Amino acid sequence: MTPEFVIGFARQSIELALTLALPMLGVGLVVGIFVSVIQAATQIQEMTLTFVPKIVSMFIALLIAFPWIMAKMVDFTRNIFLNLPDYIR
Repeated sequence: MTPEFVIGFARQSIELALTLALPMLGVGLVVGIFVSVIQAATQIQEMTLTFVPKIVSMFIALLIAFPWIMAKMVDFTRNIFLNLPDYIR
């Protein structure tokens, strides 16, 4: 294994992790901004009001995006196992 291969493999792994986290993080961001605007308009400063909607919306986003996430993870893992003999050399 060359240093370039290790760096490329680490980069590909990090990119995949960020891509898989994007749907949940995006939904959490949008819901967080929406709740913050509502809190600013009504002047209600309750901590659970921001936490609970974000958690619920991120869980729903995870359920919706789960087939896509699993497909990406299976493809990545399959690629690793199929190319394992090339990686060892």
